[in-house]
Amino acid sequence: MEFTLKIWRQANRSAKGAFVDYKIADIEPDMSFLEMLDVLNERIVLEGGDPVFFDHDCREGICGACSLFINGRPHGKGEGTTTCQLYMRNFKDGATITVEPFRAMAFPVIKDLTVDRSAFDQIIQAGGYVSVHTGGIPDGNAIPIPKEDADMAMDAASCIGCGACVAACKNASAMLFVAAKVSQLALLPQGKVENERRARAMVAKMDELGFGNCTNTYACQAVCPKHVSAAHIARLNRTFIRSGFNKPKE
Repeated sequence: MEFTLKIWRQANRSAKGAFVDYKIADIEPDMSFLEMLDVLNERIVLEGGDPVFFDHDCREGICGACSLFINGRPHGKGEGTTTCQLYMRNFKDGATITVEPFRAMAFPVIKDLTVDRSAFDQIIQAGGYVSVHTGGIPDGNAIPIPKEDADMAMDAASCIGCGACVAACKNASAMLFVAAKVSQLALLPQGKVENERRARAMVAKMDELGFGNCTNTYACQAVCPKHVSAAHIARLNRTFIRSGFNKPKE
């Protein structure tokens, strides 16, 4: 297979970027998208050029590092897949493929296709944890939890923090990410105690970092590689509003 790649090249966050065209041939259909970029970089290096910078780690759809905007969609075409799970057989032979970094004020470009997603880490640090000592790992049936609650908590916990929800949102909102991180704790007994404080702190940090507001277009849910439900956003909104009434006086 052969393709024309239109790849965003940008030396650093303050430099002016532009698309650069690359022709690539002899690509196997069963190569992943990242393997194809590896082949491209090998050829660029052999020609004495600067390889394309892009993030990757596990290449198993778990870590969320491979955050690329491919043909106008985070992680490219397909449902429930990360970029590393996208295969070249999903593209038509001879096609032109446009590859960009995630575009959001809170995700500044580091170089080429790599962006700084540490804003997500700051949101987690603001409250995405249980601060009290809960003891060792209890027996499986020691704390009865309704299956519906356990299933919803697991749905929320499946979020890998890739940032696709932010990249797809017209407002660059991080509400689905924040809602997932709040819900995965709030639905379980250990996380209920700090639920309102956690929601208030994480939403405040999200706003501080420059993420936009949610306008319920559900683009985030549509592109999430782990199918995290937008219903968690509704739960976050209810918790946040309730926390305003129950907020301790300072």
